[in-house]
Amino acid sequence: MPQDFVIRPVARADHAQWLPLWEGYNLFYERVGPAAIPPAVTQANWDRFFDADEPMHALVAERAGRLIGLTHYLYHRTTTAIAPFCYLQDLFTTEEARGSGAGRALIEAVYADARRAGSPRVYWQTHETNATAMRLYDQVGDRSGFVVYRKPL
Repeated sequence: MPQDFVIRPVARADHAQWLPLWEGYNLFYERVGPAAIPPAVTQANWDRFFDADEPMHALVAERAGRLIGLTHYLYHRTTTAIAPFCYLQDLFTTEEARGSGAGRALIEAVYADARRAGSPRVYWQTHETNATAMRLYDQVGDRSGFVVYRKPL
């Protein structure tokens, strides 16, 4: 099936279409009510995508002038390599775009950017109940076997 969308860096003019995708992603992970992402954090994220001194980046999938997906990723130092690792933090497509290849294309675009940046690894995490996404992830990456722990402070 031919790809009917393009993957590209997010642009400032995309904000009105990016925001509902971001909100959809947060709703999917039940970041609502007390767990909601504050508007100031959303704005800071948006601003970081356009700051050349920030290690945070965003790509979008666009079909016929409409955004159908997003990915946010960042580079960080690691104690196991000289070059920074790439953490693919967020990946989301609209429900109607699921199964179209947009999610895979967004991941592949992050891989391409990480290669250009000299990063030796791209990694990400997902919730153990996200079986749909895990079917894709099992095709495009390797499970590390690590379990994530966290402590809110």
